[in-house]
Amino acid sequence: MKNALVTASYAPDFRRCQLLCETIDRFVTGYTKHYILVEHRDITLFKQLETPNRIIIDENDLLPGWIRPFPDPTNFGRRRIWLSPKTMPLRGWHMQQLRRIAIAKYTDDDALIYIDSDVTFLKPFDCASFWRGNTMRLFRRDGDLLRPVPGDQLIWSENAGNLLGVTPVSIVGHDYIGTLIAWRRDAVIGMCNLIEKRSGKHWVAAIGRTRKFSECMIYGRYVDEVLNARGHYHDGEEFCRIHWSAPAPTDAELVKFVEEMAPYQVAIGIQSFLGDGTDRIRKLFF
Repeated sequence: MKNALVTASYAPDFRRCQLLCETIDRFVTGYTKHYILVEHRDITLFKQLETPNRIIIDENDLLPGWIRPFPDPTNFGRRRIWLSPKTMPLRGWHMQQLRRIAIAKYTDDDALIYIDSDVTFLKPFDCASFWRGNTMRLFRRDGDLLRPVPGDQLIWSENAGNLLGVTPVSIVGHDYIGTLIAWRRDAVIGMCNLIEKRSGKHWVAAIGRTRKFSECMIYGRYVDEVLNARGHYHDGEEFCRIHWSAPAPTDAELVKFVEEMAPYQVAIGIQSFLGDGTDRIRKLFF
């Protein structure tokens, strides 16, 4: 099976993405290409990371021409907003999700392995770990949404169900959101085709009608409730250990965080809103 790594990023995450690339080159095997998906204006910056098997891709080559970024007037242009006649106004994190879906039609690999910019590999990892023969690992926290959950995860799952025409989330309640996860390329294409058939719209327009969506929820619910998990097996172990909450960890806390990684965990993710952190990670672990 052929595996591609996929990272959606942007300029403020460049140094984190640079460290990710260094640790992929050091620790990760079993993949053909590493695709980094960025906005058009960030192409020149990220081209510094390009190698024969690391390709920087302009979102203009992935997404319809009718959706484009503009400076956001609500914060004096410091951030970006994507506007179109077919979607709600979308932010950068929305567009990263859409790029992650769109890459499926760009490559011919069997698996798309998604890795966020703020991930750092600390141990060897073979991408073949996502496969059992011809079946692919689907990350799933069973019934997690049937318990009280923070944020908008229930809404994301509900909106995914509406797109796909599947069971209400209150009945199923699985959570599919994770870092260092894999999708089958053929399933992603099938998911987009179903969304277009049901909505009568381009899949980007159908998803972008609401600003509250999660690509992981859409894919997970498609696999489980449309494909009946065909071609997949379930696993709830998180290959990447994530530090989610503020404040940013001290050096001692970060070392302890790494020491407490589970045996199957091969990487850490320090959420980008906690600060850059790349120099500290290099100092402590490399």
